[in-house]
Amino acid sequence: MLASQKQQIIDLFQRALAPIVDGTGLQPAVALERPRDPSHGDIACNIAMQLAKPLKKNPREVAQAIVAFLLDNRGQLIESAEIAGPGFINLRVAAAAKQAVVGEILRAREQYGRGSAGAGRKVMVEFVSANPTGPLHVGHGRQGALGDALSSLLEAQGYDVTREFYYNDAGVQIGNLALSVQARARGFKPGDAQWPEAAYNGDYIADIAADFLDRKTVAASDGKPVAASGDPDDIDSIRRFAVAYLRHEQDLDLQAFGVRFDNYYLESSLYSDGKVAAAVDALVKAGKTYEQDGALWLRTTEYGDDKDRVMKKSDGTYTYFVPDVAYHITKWQRGYGKVINVQGSDHHGTIARVRAGLQAVGLGIPQGYPDYVLHKMVTVMKNGEEVKISKRAGSYVTVRDLIEWSSGDAVDEAGERDLTRGRDAVRFFLISRKADTEFTFDVDLALSQSDENPVYYVQYAHARICSVLAQWGGDEKSVSADTDLSPLTSPREAALLARLAEYPEMLQKALDELGPHQVAFYLRDLAGELHSYYNAERVLVDDAALRSARLALLLATRQVLRNGLALIGVSAPARM
Repeated sequence: MLASQKQQIIDLFQRALAPIVDGTGLQPAVALERPRDPSHGDIACNIAMQLAKPLKKNPREVAQAIVAFLLDNRGQLIESAEIAGPGFINLRVAAAAKQAVVGEILRAREQYGRGSAGAGRKVMVEFVSANPTGPLHVGHGRQGALGDALSSLLEAQGYDVTREFYYNDAGVQIGNLALSVQARARGFKPGDAQWPEAAYNGDYIADIAADFLDRKTVAASDGKPVAASGDPDDIDSIRRFAVAYLRHEQDLDLQAFGVRFDNYYLESSLYSDGKVAAAVDALVKAGKTYEQDGALWLRTTEYGDDKDRVMKKSDGTYTYFVPDVAYHITKWQRGYGKVINVQGSDHHGTIARVRAGLQAVGLGIPQGYPDYVLHKMVTVMKNGEEVKISKRAGSYVTVRDLIEWSSGDAVDEAGERDLTRGRDAVRFFLISRKADTEFTFDVDLALSQSDENPVYYVQYAHARICSVLAQWGGDEKSVSADTDLSPLTSPREAALLARLAEYPEMLQKALDELGPHQVAFYLRDLAGELHSYYNAERVLVDDAALRSARLALLLATRQVLRNGLALIGVSAPARM
């Protein structure tokens, strides 16, 4: 049922209730649900049971008054209304009203399901934000899939979205990176007595060192070229070159993953531009800090934290949440009244202190700023065995590993290796569970061409429709939004129509709950309805009217599959 039709029915209920609650002060909210048993109808409402007690009436008596009004004013929308049990109201929607979704989809095309609730509002989604100390691992991949899909959901509701990548290019980990590359450049390797204890051990460190010694030049997508000096004693040059090298590598990972960013922000700039110092000064002036044991503390307990937190240690260095506060002050000052951070669940402990710092700084930043989507890490299975992830050991699975493995031996029309299949599988899989649940990525499943593989199952539904349309061979433009849909009367057609109508409401719910996994759930359900319909009914029948109606239904289904897949960055192939 279309959202506009649902609202019409709610309005009818409200009109029916007006004389019933007149003078009582009651303001009942009508909620419509789908009955658990389809044989009970299309819509169920328990408002009569809710009102019975305050009205001191029998719930069936209240329901009878409501049903009488609905039947007298149903127009072309309601086919029947009846009372069940102690006072449930069950409605059946008229067939023409159910079929109307096809015309709406064929008129709206790519815009079907989109809204304007966020028009004129800026929102920033920060995600991935990896330290430039190594390639992107599968945890970053989950962030990339979640953040990009969430950004697309926001854009679908009219928001002006900025995708931002925050580089943690300052601090101890960057120093360790530089020392690691320097050790490799001097000819040492993991296990040698001269190898730094906190060094990164991956093979990529050797690659960076080799290019540094060769005096190569590298640049990240938004940075200036950085030329290596080639001198193993030049630690500053090593640091600059290693960070630029790994930023470039991460750019390549993101390109392979089909994820783009509008802006890159460097943690180091917060220090060089004086923003960290300014944030600390503002907190001191606001009276939200105190000194103890040679350290500077923030009174985070005033804002719900379980204890106060150290901002500046006795050695003069800042704790890691301080630049986060300064960074989010810049987000607020850049006009982003809504900010969503997609981060690993290990960031849970920083939420309270970052929010406390933002409230304490006295800029009017609201209590719940920013929003967070925290995700759990990913376990990778390949050939029936878990692939261990250990960043320090250098044996972790990268995003590009996962894409290449999941692509199998696919090649494009030019005979080149085609990574589209792998990218699609990785992106679909990584949003197919709620962010806060554990997830196991099974490479063997991603490669399988079976109903058990969810991305294959959904893409095959789209390809099946394309196959039927190719067999038909007609002009798709001849199937218009005004096609007579009255022949669509079978149970399978009714189920498919109902699922198509759910799409806009699903998108809004997914956004409200910051849960893009719901798009993947919906697409799998829609594909299931399509496959069931395909197996139960012939589309290219001799009856011209029935054939046209069924072709229109398939075109509408294909459009919604395309729309949903595009939102999560997955392709919609015409052949499988």
